[in-house]
Parts: sequence; structure tokens; C-alpha cells
Amino acid sequence: MFLKIEQIRESLEPLKSIHPFYGITFLVCKKAPLPIGDTIQYPINAKETEFLETYFKPEQDSQYFYQVFKTSNPSKRWLSPKYASSGSQSTRTRGDLAKAFIHSKNTDIWGWKENYIEILHEHLNRTKVASIPAFHVAVWLYRERNWKAGTTIQDIVVTFLEEFSISHEEESLFDSSIPQSNVLEELFQEEKISLRDLQPIIGKAPDSTPEEGGTLRLLEIQGVGPAKNIVFQPGERLTLITGDNGLGKTFLLDCAWWALTGKWAGLQAYPMINTRKNEPTIGFQISGDSDFDRIKVSYDWQTQSWKPPKKRPTIPGLLVYAKVDGSFAVWDPAKEYLVTQELGESDSTPRPFVFTRDEVWDGLPIEIKGQRTTFINGLLQDWVQWQSRRDSSPFHTLEKVLTRLSPPSQSDLGVLKAGDPIRIPSRHYSSKLIPTIEHSYGTIPIVYASAGVRRIITLAYLIVWAWEEHKIQSNLIRKKHQNRMVILIDELEAHLHPQWQRVILSALLDIREDLASDLQVQLMVATHSPMIMASVESRFDEKFDKLFLLDLAKNDLLSNEIELTQLPFIRQGRIDSWLISDVFGLGQPRSIEGEQAIQAAKQLQEEDNPNSDEVQKISDVLRKYLAEDDEFWSRWLFFARQHGASL
Repeated sequence: MFLKIEQIRESLEPLKSIHPFYGITFLVCKKAPLPIGDTIQYPINAKETEFLETYFKPEQDSQYFYQVFKTSNPSKRWLSPKYASSGSQSTRTRGDLAKAFIHSKNTDIWGWKENYIEILHEHLNRTKVASIPAFHVAVWLYRERNWKAGTTIQDIVVTFLEEFSISHEEESLFDSSIPQSNVLEELFQEEKISLRDLQPIIGKAPDSTPEEGGTLRLLEIQGVGPAKNIVFQPGERLTLITGDNGLGKTFLLDCAWWALTGKWAGLQAYPMINTRKNEPTIGFQISGDSDFDRIKVSYDWQTQSWKPPKKRPTIPGLLVYAKVDGSFAVWDPAKEYLVTQELGESDSTPRPFVFTRDEVWDGLPIEIKGQRTTFINGLLQDWVQWQSRRDSSPFHTLEKVLTRLSPPSQSDLGVLKAGDPIRIPSRHYSSKLIPTIEHSYGTIPIVYASAGVRRIITLAYLIVWAWEEHKIQSNLIRKKHQNRMVILIDELEAHLHPQWQRVILSALLDIREDLASDLQVQLMVATHSPMIMASVESRFDEKFDKLFLLDLAKNDLLSNEIELTQLPFIRQGRIDSWLISDVFGLGQPRSIEGEQAIQAAKQLQEEDNPNSDEVQKISDVLRKYLAEDDEFWSRWLFFARQHGASL
């Protein structure tokens, strides 16, 4: 059993009033143990450093130690690696506490004076501390110890006193009582606390390396874009974003991309023109960050740009962004796409790449230091090359992803299956082999495929290409590949038949199975489609998924106010039920004329003495705009005949 993080959090509070001497130097001297009234040769600087390494170094890869005791600057609790020979040595050799030692200057000769306990008591009294809380000191020191079942608070205190050889006389310096606390009712947990558990409490060391593989946890936008203030906390797995045209779905995805990468995938977001009172800001938090690592960036009016901090506490995983205009953006933490020094840029952050639709298909040549090279071969070349050496290429993965993202097998199009490459009579492609797709009605070069097929093929290729390139680059730099990917898609339903819309989102949720078994995918999708919403009813899990609506909350002559609201995901069942739900807000799942006719009919039914001519007129309108089997007829027919209408 291990101490719970809640108890560690609570125990840190009373330690903040205790001088570090009692929790570090005193315990190090007790481990020696130093003699009383005599001296020994004792390398106390080295021993203190060793003690700090054991008990005060929550980040093993860091050189710094975390200071849990009293400090003159509470905002700077991380101790230098040289603390034992600098700050602590000053305490040992100068001031009130130095009087407790027998020590020859500039030597390693140390011992306790006969009256050292009295001296320490006097120091505690001067600092207005009655005694040292033994239990709370033990909680910090033993935060990673595995305790046997049945261990009590008293057992922890006794263990501390025994392990540090605290004598009966020295116990007077300590408070060995059991503290009163609600947390103590459940002191232990099964798992040892991790650094991630601890970081929200203590923060990160100054030399902490950025965590890798983060996904978006929080995005907060103020005074930018269509809304005064947006707070967006996406789901861990799936996030659906809906709303009318022009309310900011694409804007939200663009800002999410920027928060993750520090670069814009197109035009940067621009502050609201009428911003006066509040400074335009974009704040964000990437998963793995502690609360102290939330980043907020202001707009620089002089440079007309957003400047994120150079040191990001968490580096995101692999990112793919499918934009509605057919372009794509990719960001890979393992691949130095364009080393900024080589490009002459001042920012040292790896640069994401934005590919136009043509660049994704035909490749993108780049120039670095006067040398021309190809950054991406493009779909047409990679497909053919991969297909020619199936066993040693990503083609098998591409085939699996294409199959998964295909329309249902019963559709006219059927499963997307690769055919043999061919040449086609075209000036642009005459020297190239062109990949083909086998349809139920024949083999089609993909350059002639429909817009929907081309978009899904492109999405499948970019995902596979990004993943395969990431694995290659990770191997080259001797790092483990990422196990997290973020995929952003704007208008997923674009160009897709309703049959395809009903399966595409579920397919994307499962795409990780075709890439790597340990891959976690965070998917953010903007959509207008009730088919997309209905398709995920059986898959939506409120623990990991979220639904958001951008809506016009205020609309008057003076101002328009847009808000982002998280909606509960309520299964609607039928597609037309989704249309009239809060997500899409249609009055009726019919034509505008049909909806207006039904509204007029309902108003007439509510009148005390409806006019027969009006009833006949409405009946004629209903017959014109409603289907013969429309459910409203069952409500209208009896009423209409009762008032003399001819149907």
C-alpha cells in the first residue's frame, strides 16, 4: 500500500513553516550519527546531497531538489544541485543553528554540543514553531514506500523515529501525535503516486524536459474571433463541434491546432476589431501539464502576431489536420521538418507543414541552404512505390485504412480497393504511373475519382504517411515513437453520400487499430450533419467524448454574442429527430414550405370558430407540400372534414 496523493498534499502545508534545517541537516546528522560532546570526520556536504537525492528529488531526470520547508521565496521552491555546499552550509556554519555544532572551520570535523537540544528548542521558539510534525515529515520522506497492509499512522511515526535514531531527549523537538484529518480515514491506495500525480502540487523543476505526446486539454480564447470569450475543454477521445455557418467551428479548430503546435495552419486568428477593455488572449493547457503550466498568450499589436513561450511544458504527439478546402497540416515531434536555423527563422520550434491539395498528391519540393530536396513525395508517387514493394512498405497499412474508411459494402461504390497502377493520356501525368481504385463498375485512376473518394483517400494517405514517417524519424533519433495522435477534421461529411456519412466517424475512431495497438487518438470533428451525429450514438462515451454547440446567444441591433456550450449527448434515434434537436434546431424535418403550412394549420386548429374557407385553403397548401404518408395528416384529416373541407 502507498500513501495517497491527498495526504501528501495535506502534509505539505504544515511543513512550509518549518526551517529546512530540521528536515534535512538534522536528519542527515542523525544518520551519521554525530557524537554528542565529541567530533568525527564526516563529509556532511556529500551526505546532505545524497540525502536530497534520496528524499527530495521527485524528478529523477532533474538536477534540482524540491524544497518542502520554509523558504524566503515560496514561488521558488526548487533547490540548486549545489544547495548542500551553499545555502545549507551557510546555515550550519553561521547563525543560531550553527551554535548547536562542534565544528572546525574549513574541515569535515563535526559533532553535537552537549546542549544542542536546548539550542534547537530556543531556535524553534524564536521562529514561533512549537515542534516539528513528525507524521507530516514522514509522509513526504516515505511518499514512495510500499507499506504492508494494516499499517497505522502511529506505525509511520514510529518508523520515522526509529530509522533516524531519534533519541528520547530529541523526541521533545517533535510532535509525535496523530493529527486530525478527514484524509486520514483513507490513508493508503494500491498504486504508488507518479510524478504526474505530484506535479499539479509541486510544479516542474527548472530543467524539466517537456513531456511528449500531449493532447489538448483546455483552450480559452478571449477577445478573438467571433466570440468574446470561449472556454473549450475537448474530450479525451472524441469531440464533436456543431453550429451554424459563420459561428466559429473552423476558427475553433484553427486555434486548437495553434495551441498544440505554436504555429498557424493558415491565417492567424485576429483580435476582435472592437476590443478595448480586455486584452486579446489565447490560453491553453496540453494534457500532462500541471495547473501551473497553463499558458496564456497575449496579442502583440506592434508585431501583429501571437508569440507563444519558447519553452513549452508539454510537446504534443503526432497531429494531422484535414481542412475543409482540401489542404492538410501535419506536425511531428520527432521530425525536424525544417530546422529553423537552416531556414533563418528565429523560433527554434519544429515547424508544422501545411500542404495544399495539389501538394499532397504531387509532392512538395523545398530548398534548404540552396539545396533542393523533396519533403513529401506525394500520394501519387508514394502509393505506386509502396504498392510495388508491399512486404516492406506501408502499403499494407494503407490498404487496411482505406478499407476501414470505405463506404458500407452494400453501397453502390463499395469498399475502396487498390487496383494496379496505369498510365493515362494526360500531359500532366503522361510520364507517371497513376494509382487506381477498383469500383463495382470498373477500375478508375484516382485522379478521376469523385470529390468524396479523393478526400477520404487523401485523409487515409496523410494519416499513414505521417505515422510511417514518425516511426522512421523516431528510430533515427533513437527515441520511442509517440503513442498519441490528434486528428482534427473540418466538415467531415464534405462530399460524402449519406450512406458514407453513417460509417465514417466510427471508422475513424477505430483507425488506431490499423496503425499501432498502443496508439491513443484524440479526434476533433466539426460537422453540420445529422447523419454524423446519429452514426456515433452507439459509440459515444461521456467519460471520453464531448459534444459542443456554437450558438448565437444574443442578436440585436447593438451586438451579436456567440457562445460555446457543451451539450449532453442524447440519443435521438431517427435522423429527422436529430434535425429538430437542440444540436441543429430545425422546427420541422421538412421543407420550409411544409413547416410553414403545418404551423398555419396548428394555429387554425387552436381558433374557437375556424372559417371553412380557411380550413380548405390550408388543406390545399398541406396537400401541395406534405407527403401523402406524412404523420401530420392523422391530426389534420378529422379536423378538416369536420369543418367542411374537401380532401
